Amino acid sequence: MDISVVIPLYNEEESLPELTQWITHVMNGNGYSYEIIFVDDGSTDDSFRIIKRLSKDNGNIRAVRFSRNYGKSPALNTGFRMAQGDVVITMDADLQDSPDEIPELFRMIKEDGYDLVSGWKKKRYDPLSKTIPTKLFNATARKVSGIKNLHDFNCGLKAYRRQVVKNIEVYGDMHRYIPYLAKNAGFTKIAEKEVKHRARKYGHTKFGLDRFVNGYLDLGTLWFQTKFGVKPMHIFGLLGSLMFFIGFLAVLTVIILKIVSICSDDFNFYLTKSVYFYLSLAAMIMGLQFFLTGFVGELIIRNSAERNNYLISEEI
Repeated sequence: MDISVVIPLYNEEESLPELTQWITHVMNGNGYSYEIIFVDDGSTDDSFRIIKRLSKDNGNIRAVRFSRNYGKSPALNTGFRMAQGDVVITMDADLQDSPDEIPELFRMIKEDGYDLVSGWKKKRYDPLSKTIPTKLFNATARKVSGIKNLHDFNCGLKAYRRQVVKNIEVYGDMHRYIPYLAKNAGFTKIAEKEVKHRARKYGHTKFGLDRFVNGYLDLGTLWFQTKFGVKPMHIFGLLGSLMFFIGFLAVLTVIILKIVSICSDDFNFYLTKSVYFYLSLAAMIMGLQFFLTGFVGELIIRNSAERNNYLISEEI
C-alpha cells in the first residue's frame, strides 16, 4: 500500500463527507493505493455515524472510536499502529489542511529520502490569540530540540516513512513534538514543506490557553527524558553535590564566626542565631534528597525492560 492517511477527529461531522471526497479524488487521480484511517476521539455529535455511512461507499476507509475523549496524541498513536502504507500522512479533519498537498509530501518521502516532512502554514487564517502563542511555542521548541529548520512543530499535516511511526510512541500531549520524538529515535532526515492554510469552514477551534501552557510543560518533560531518562544520577547527583558544597561553605562560615566570637571574648554568639546555620541544614538536607532521588531513579532504570531497547537501522 502506498499511503495511509491518519485523521484524528473530535466533533467534525460537517466536514467529514467533503474531506473524504477530496482525499479520494486526489488518491484516484494519482493512482495511489491507500487507506483512510479515521480515529474518532469520543465525539459527542454524529461524526462516527457519518464515517460508517461513508465507509459503505468507500472500502478504503477504516475507523475506530474511543469510548471517551482521550486527546489527539492517543488518537494519532492508535492510527499509527493501524497504518499499513509505506508513507503515513496525518491531517486534521477540519478542512484547514489541504489533501492537494499529499502528492508532493509522498514524493519527498519516497524520492528525496526524508524520514519526516512537516507542513508549514506560513500564511495563517487564525486569530492573533492563536498565532502569537504558536510563534512563541515554535521558537522555544526549535531551541530545545535542535531542529532549527522547522517553523511549525504542531502542524497537523505531516508525512512519515512507515518505519518512523512504528518506532515512536505518542502519548499524553506529545503530538506537538513528533519531530523531536523522531529525532531522538534516530530518524534525523527531517524536512519542511510550505503548505496552504484554509480558514475553518465548520465548527470552532479546539485551541485554548491551557494547550499553550501544557505545551511548554510537555517540552520540559521531553527535554528531561531525552537528556537524563537513562542516567538520572547525572542530574540529581550534580544538584546534590552542589547543595552539599553550599552546606559545607555555610558550616565553615558558622565555625569561623564561632572561633572569632570566642577569641574576642564575645560569649553571646549562638550558632542557632546565625542564618548560616539554617542555610547549612537546609542545603545538606536538600543535597541528601537529590542524591536519594538519583539512586531511586537508577534502581528503576536498572530494572526497566526498556533499558537496552535500541533501534537498529541496518545489519549485515
